[in-house]
Amino acid sequence: MFSPHGPSLRELCVQALSSVERGYDLLAPKFDHTPFRTPESILGATVEELSELGPFDRGLDVCCGTGAGMLVLRSLCRGQVTGVDFSTGMLAQARHTNPDATWVRADARALPFAGDFDLVVTFGALGHFLPAERPALFDGMYRALRPGGLLAFPIGAPPSPLTFSHWAVLGFDLAMRVRNAVWRPPFVMYYRTSPLVAVRDDLTAAGFTVRAVPLTALGRRRDGSPRCQLVLARKPANPH
Repeated sequence: MFSPHGPSLRELCVQALSSVERGYDLLAPKFDHTPFRTPESILGATVEELSELGPFDRGLDVCCGTGAGMLVLRSLCRGQVTGVDFSTGMLAQARHTNPDATWVRADARALPFAGDFDLVVTFGALGHFLPAERPALFDGMYRALRPGGLLAFPIGAPPSPLTFSHWAVLGFDLAMRVRNAVWRPPFVMYYRTSPLVAVRDDLTAAGFTVRAVPLTALGRRRDGSPRCQLVLARKPANPH
């Protein structure tokens, strides 16, 4: 939920009518007081699951924002941890709270890394990439990993059509499509464009071996399916 220290409605409107980069630059000082920040419950559940697959040496958080993912990387990585984002405002906030990490400004669709990391994570960022842009995103993550390295990120189950959340998410995506059809620059943020099946296919095409495991700490839905899964995409130890 928004806190009293979060952005006002006017500020949110200005940000929503900006580009993605400019919008996050404006939002950065108050971002951690919004519901857009990855919840501690998801970060903690990710650490718990990945702890059985580590330890890892060097770690990278793609689309790091204000640095929430550092909780995961610092808990799992013995070496240097790095965050990459294209918003200078978000990186400034991240650098303030984690001054000993490495921070890099770059477009996630053109990551400037090659075989540097054992673990790559990303949180809540897939909605900022259109389906046609995901291959470049995943190719860059693949290149950033050392042979045998792991890419991990949580992905939530789509809400049931019988719930308010389903219609709220649908309404948000429709509103964003209308906004981007009539206003420039576009602000790409959609909740329904990255289903697990499509994401798995794109990761496989990039060369990863992919599986998804339930984040049991986050509970299950009424039908027994997990509320959230952790995608685990492994770069082969001997890639072609």
